[in-house]
Amino acid sequence: MLSIDGVPLCIQTDKLKYMYPEYLVEPMRAELTKVGFEELKTAEEVDNAIGTEGTVFVVVNSVCGCAAANARPAARLAAGNDKHPDRLVTVFAGMEKEAVDRARGYMMPFPPSSPAMALFKDGKLVHMIERHQIEGRPAQMIADSLASAFDQYC
Repeated sequence: MLSIDGVPLCIQTDKLKYMYPEYLVEPMRAELTKVGFEELKTAEEVDNAIGTEGTVFVVVNSVCGCAAANARPAARLAAGNDKHPDRLVTVFAGMEKEAVDRARGYMMPFPPSSPAMALFKDGKLVHMIERHQIEGRPAQMIADSLASAFDQYC
């Protein structure tokens, strides 16, 4: 296992391989879960969330700088919109691969990216924000785009 000064760079278990130690991503997860996002860690949980009636907002979370500066703050701001999705959920790129891959499958034909944000209505993708639409844009601008989508579909 690769490590720096005894700190593992990659965590290996029997079934899962994580790119980052959990203690590193926990604060990044908490930025969303503390405002009501539910973490999805398996493909089955993703199917059960997205494949339901109603609206579901999915954030593909990430350790990158644009997730920290733009995506997570935008998602938190948008979650406070008067009209908002029935469910707020998140998957974490580089951690629960099965869940992330399944969520990205629902986001086709958009290529995989992280961070990313998607709004589903009755299991169909109705709004997508890719990484290139997050990088370099203020969180409020992204949140405004999400709020407009929420107003239209929720």
